[in-house]
Amino acid sequence: MLDDPRSHGLWERTAPPAPVTAALNDTIQSDVVVVGAGFTGLSAALHLATNGVRVVVLEAAEIGFGGSGRNVGLVNAGLWTMPDDLPEALGPVHGERLLTLLGNAPSVVFDLVEQHGIACEATRTGTLHLGVGKKGTAELTERARQWQARDAPVELLERAETARKVGTSHYASALLDRRAGTIQPLAYVRGLADAALRAGATIHTRSPVTGAVEDGAGWRVETPSGAVTAQWVIVATNAYTARPWPEIREEVVHLPYFNIATVPLSANVRSSILPERQGCWDTKEVLSSFRFDQAGRLVIGSVGALRGSGTAIHRRWARRSLQRLFPQLGDIAFEAEWYGKIGMTADSLPRFHRLANRVVSFSGYNGRGIGPGTVFGQVLAQLVSGQIGEDDLPLPLTQPEPQRFRGAREAYYELGAQIAHLSSRV
Repeated sequence: MLDDPRSHGLWERTAPPAPVTAALNDTIQSDVVVVGAGFTGLSAALHLATNGVRVVVLEAAEIGFGGSGRNVGLVNAGLWTMPDDLPEALGPVHGERLLTLLGNAPSVVFDLVEQHGIACEATRTGTLHLGVGKKGTAELTERARQWQARDAPVELLERAETARKVGTSHYASALLDRRAGTIQPLAYVRGLADAALRAGATIHTRSPVTGAVEDGAGWRVETPSGAVTAQWVIVATNAYTARPWPEIREEVVHLPYFNIATVPLSANVRSSILPERQGCWDTKEVLSSFRFDQAGRLVIGSVGALRGSGTAIHRRWARRSLQRLFPQLGDIAFEAEWYGKIGMTADSLPRFHRLANRVVSFSGYNGRGIGPGTVFGQVLAQLVSGQIGEDDLPLPLTQPEPQRFRGAREAYYELGAQIAHLSSRV
């Protein structure tokens, strides 16, 4: 995307084309302007347009350019944090409300895929959180207990069953979450855009927002060659936020994450790895993930950026890891590689902000963008259309708070990932 093969890699090569859009070159009116054409922004636009609300989406680059088009494609329920931690951190009302919303988020994603006929390689066979050693098993045991107390369809698997599900004996345990699954993320976000357009929304790409000025009872949101006047503004840019709302960017630390895809595997090798096609990630501090795409490519990812010295280090780590996990792969060839940025908040929880009068945002997804982005977009649509109030939201209203030493921490994470992968066996 934008002539960079490492921005979206395999997903750009295999996704259906994006709907035709153009830059904004006029001054237009709308009820709502959405900034950002990712999961959150396009979900909000789709739900608004479906209910007859005039909505314009402004995207600085292309549909799915940010984290929405780059990630692993795991449609997970919940967050990284333990379920019981949410009521403690957010209070019983918001905590349980958020757990319910995000626990049901995969269903919302897959229902939208079916309803709008989105061709995004949707596979709903669950996900596997893989336990590394005794510490990992202890974490998964507690996570399973907390979800099962809420009647979630999750199951803790012991080593033998984990080996059957994954195709390797490397992991001590796994947590199978049957609510979850995988998609081709860029195909999904392009499908949301197409559905929003068919519902009546307007999308302008290559239209970065350069300013937002309160204009009477509404807002004038400006781009280099046009403007939109609207009553409401939804800011849906998360880790890729720039002006005129830098406080969102200052609140998150960028954690780089890369993916590398093999060539399609032969049928017999393919059948020996993840036979039920769950997507996986592990419990290590510098975690890794792997999954198949529809054509039988194995996609492995981890923390790190594919630039500078990191490119060769992370490639070697990916090859070494795959060969140790799955020796039957042999000297497998790689077909694509790409990376992006995850926006991490100080407590690993997302944020709801009222940035100004009738300017609202959700941000800080901490690597869980697909499900939360989709349902948060739906919630924002309900809020600005008057179906719910701020007291009904799954998160309390907070003010952005910049993280200290953000730049130093981002540099540390990028370098630290290289050091970890130089010494890591898997």
